[in-house]
Order: sequence, then structure tokens, then C-alpha cells
Amino acid sequence: MSLILLLSACAFLAIGMPVAFALGISTLTAVMLGSDFPLMAMLKQTYEGVDSFPLMAVPFFILAAELMSGGSLTEVLLKFAAQFVGHKRGGLGYTNVVSLTFFSGISGSALADAAGPGSMMIRMMDKAGYDRAYAAALTAATAIVGPIIPPSIIMIIYALQDERVSVGALFVAGFIPGILIAAGMAVVNWRVATQRNYRGADDVATWQDKLETSWRALPALMLPVIILGGMRAGWFTPTEASVVAVFYALVCGKWIYRTLRWQALPDILSRSALLTASVLIIIGMSNAFAWVLTVDGLPLTLAEWMAAQNFNAVSFLIAVNIFLLIFGIFIEPLPGVMVLVPILAPVAAKLGIDPIHFAMVVIFNLTLGMITPPVGGLLFVTSNVAKVPLAALTRELKPFLVAHGVILLLLTFWPALSTWAPHALGFK
Repeated sequence: MSLILLLSACAFLAIGMPVAFALGISTLTAVMLGSDFPLMAMLKQTYEGVDSFPLMAVPFFILAAELMSGGSLTEVLLKFAAQFVGHKRGGLGYTNVVSLTFFSGISGSALADAAGPGSMMIRMMDKAGYDRAYAAALTAATAIVGPIIPPSIIMIIYALQDERVSVGALFVAGFIPGILIAAGMAVVNWRVATQRNYRGADDVATWQDKLETSWRALPALMLPVIILGGMRAGWFTPTEASVVAVFYALVCGKWIYRTLRWQALPDILSRSALLTASVLIIIGMSNAFAWVLTVDGLPLTLAEWMAAQNFNAVSFLIAVNIFLLIFGIFIEPLPGVMVLVPILAPVAAKLGIDPIHFAMVVIFNLTLGMITPPVGGLLFVTSNVAKVPLAALTRELKPFLVAHGVILLLLTFWPALSTWAPHALGFK
């Protein structure tokens, strides 16, 4: 049954079928041809995949991000970032990195970062004389910080698959890796800007301007602080935090920034509903897919095989990195987490690997697949937004991939980068 499942999934993905439907139809094929289970079993597993109270956080965090974007948040964060780095050589590149990093603390989605503030930055960089393909590559490479810095949809899904970690712990664990990613992209931008002589803005903001812009950006920047602070203080759960985020975003957009109009709410709600539906259908189909693997005994067989290889923690992490980098090329992060975490996390726990550390390695690996040719979904979105050929974008992406590789090695072999912050704050 597992063989039919995997072969049919690969075939459907190879012909370009959307991931959710490729997983669903391959599961249907495996159940019909390789088992005696009734088809109702697949429907039951698909429903159970989304029948989870913690998953209610997903639509609310998506809605909070849409409300913030509708309340001119993007322009506020761009001005806030530009005032500190815009005047330096390659200043708009730094502004791109900083603004996307800030925006990731609200959106939780790499695609939202690239399509929203990322598209604005690409146009600004193009007008300022930057190569458009380079601007697109910088945007795509930086946008993957979206699922790393909280709030993060993929972290919520991961915590549902591995009971050893909590959503709060993963949220806190993402900060240092997220800052590392932003720093790595800034280093690459410095090198390229120096080689190509990309100049910064001529005018430098005065201290008064900086204070005014920072004060205006403060409400938006406080959203991640409120979410994590409230969860750490025990005021609300992650699901309740998502509702608080919606209320806070509404207050910011309507009464603080005063740019969110009631007439825009139907469009915001419809976009949020569509995005939520696309996420949940992937989760449901992934759960049915993983169920077939489980009832067929593949996770147990794989775990026994790994135990027979006498892997230690280091060799296991190296093997997992290689496997996930290859796997991530062909499948999106959400179904990757749903399918692989129940298989790999127990083995990592037996080897004594901190579950928070392992979670960050898995999440970063699968997220990297979004910018890894030839299938990376983020590449197609950014290429379309920037209106540049995919081949040109991929050529400019090479130094960013090297930087991401270095960061991945640091996260893999220096566990404290992921575990220090959550352990220091009392998360387990």
C-alpha cells in the first residue's frame, strides 16, 4: 500500500497537480488498490486532520495579518526600516531584509511576505537602479523568514504532530534563527552591493524623523510581543492568542493608523477564508496520506532500520538534513511536516536530540525547499510578482543559498541557537 501511495504521489506531482490533490488522489488510489479499507476511512482521516481545536489559531492569525496589511502596515514598516539602513551602500537591499523580517512577525507566511511588502520593495529597488532579478532573489531568499519568526502557521502544525514540543516553545525558538537568516541575507547584500556599486539614498533621516517614524511603527511591532508575552504569562493559549491578534490588528488599522475602512472588510475576510481553506485542505489530505503510511507500518519499519544502522545524534542529523533538503524540493512545508514529523521525531528523541532543536532543523529545512530549484513555490510567486524569468532569478539566488546552507549548519550543530531562548523563558 505504501509503495502504491508513494509512486502515485510522485507521478501526480510530476505532472504538476496541486499538492493537496496529489496527496488526496494518491491516498485514494492506495486505499482502493492496496487495502481492504472502505473509502469512508479516508474521509474520516481527512476530517480528523482538521478537527482540532489548536488549528483554530490558523485562520485567526491569517486574518490578523490581512487586517494589518489592510491598515497600511507595509508602508509603516518600510519607512521604519529605511530610516536606519536606507542611506548605506545597498541601502534598499537592507531595507528589504529588515522590513520583511519585521513583517514576518505578523504574517507567519513566506508567500504573504513576498507578495506583499516584497513586491513593493522589488519595484522600489528596480527604480533605484538595482538589477530586477537580484531584487527578486533577495526578496525570495529573505521571505522564508516568515515561517521562522512567530507567529508561524507551520510551527502550530508541527506542535500538533509532536507532543514533546509546545507552540509557545517553537514560537520563542524561532527568534534567534530568524535573526540569523536576516543577518545572512544582509551580508550577501553587502557583498553584492559593494561589487555592483548599488548606492544608498542621498538623504539621511534626522533623529526627530526617526523618533516619529519609530513611534508610528511601534503598535505594529508590538503584536509579536503581545502574543508571546501573553502566552508566557499564562493569560491565553496559542489559539486564544490568535483571537487577541485579530482584535489588536483591527484596533491598529481602524483607530491607531486610521487607514482600515469598514468597506474593505468583506475583501479581507474573503481572502482570509480562501487562504485558510487552502491551508486546511492540505492539512486534511496530508493527514490521510500519513495515516496510510502508518497503518502500513512504514514509520515503524523505517525507525527499526535507523536503529539497526547505529546512528548517533550527529550522523542522524546529517542524514535528516540531506533527506529533508531533497524532500523539500518536491513538496511544500506543511504536508512535509504532517507526513515526516511522526516518523522522524520519535527517532530523534531516542537519540537524545532536544525536540525543540530538532523541530527548528526540520522547519528550516522544509522551508528552504520553497526557494530551491526547480520546484520551489516561492520562486514562482516572486518571479511572477517581479516579472523576471525564473532562470535569471535562480542565477542571482546562488549566494543566498550558500548563506542559508551556512545558517543550516549552525542550527544543526549548535543546538543552543534554537533551545536557549525557550528554555530560559521556561518553555519545554
